[in-house]
Amino acid sequence: MDLIFIRHGQGEHTLDLPRSLQHRDPSLTSLGIEQARKLKAQFQLIEEDVIFISPIRRTLETATIFSEDVNCRKIVSPLVSPRMFPILPYKKTLPCDKILSLERIKNEFPTFDLDLESSAELWSNGINTMAEQTFEDLARSFIRRCKKLNNERVYIISHDGTITSYRQIITGNVLSREDFPGETGWFQFSC
Repeated sequence: MDLIFIRHGQGEHTLDLPRSLQHRDPSLTSLGIEQARKLKAQFQLIEEDVIFISPIRRTLETATIFSEDVNCRKIVSPLVSPRMFPILPYKKTLPCDKILSLERIKNEFPTFDLDLESSAELWSNGINTMAEQTFEDLARSFIRRCKKLNNERVYIISHDGTITSYRQIITGNVLSREDFPGETGWFQFSC
């Protein structure tokens, strides 16, 4: 099985740093939409594939464009929501990284399944500022869950810090912010 982590396309929250990080619920920019369209050509998504998606608008929009015209399973999960990297004690989640409510996701993205195996607390708080060991335990459990799907490919559309955190766990290498993927950058792991 291949796990393919993909960073979302350019979001509005990156256009005027650091002030734009205070923007709530940012969408993809026109460049981000074009980047997501290019993913369709880069990966040959098929109906048997599964996509896990962070419950943030820019990742949901990326997944919508990426999977257009392919009836594969799409699961929105807080286990791939934004994650601060590296973790800084006593920091709070930025407004641009607040998880959308379950109701809003259901209404605005009705063809996506919701990860109801995740706790209400995860749906409220996500993994952004979670203690490292707690995150590692959840991440390892999530990877095992992906393997149990018995799919050839599982895509995960997420965020730079989240992808880097998962990469660190999967590879055992110590990574830094310099290892962040660019917009719609990706990493593939065979498990």
